[in-house]
Amino acid sequence: MEKKPDIRPIWIALALVFAAILLILLFPGTANNNPAQNQSRVCFQQNCFTVELALTSEQQAQGLMARTHMDPDKGMLFVFPSESVYPFWMKDTLIPLDMIWMDSNGTVVFIGKDEQPCGPLECPSINPGVQAKYVLEVNAGTADRIGLKEGDKLTIFI
Repeated sequence: MEKKPDIRPIWIALALVFAAILLILLFPGTANNNPAQNQSRVCFQQNCFTVELALTSEQQAQGLMARTHMDPDKGMLFVFPSESVYPFWMKDTLIPLDMIWMDSNGTVVFIGKDEQPCGPLECPSINPGVQAKYVLEVNAGTADRIGLKEGDKLTIFI
């Protein structure tokens, strides 16, 4: 009598493949969720910041909302597709920030210093009224601490 092959290993392998596909479909952000891939550096003279990149409209809408702390050498860099006027607000942002608007050459065109989180009743926008391509958010007081002013140039490593 001929012995039938054991097909259990094949079914186990198929079940594992199916489970992996299901996980990728249910949680697409976890398949390639390496934070270092969404980071860059921005430098002014000897002062460099490791920044999270906000490239998509979803990332830009989220910004630094709900963060309770940011290390002094960290920040978030918003990268827009073209130069335009980009107002910001501090909705659901819990830490005070300096916001630095830069043109496509990295030249600082406006600094919003010590911008405070919104109150429960009002949340005014911070509108520089100037064209920019990038906005760098760092902890409040950073611009003064490093001597940054309008006209200075930052080096952006994207």
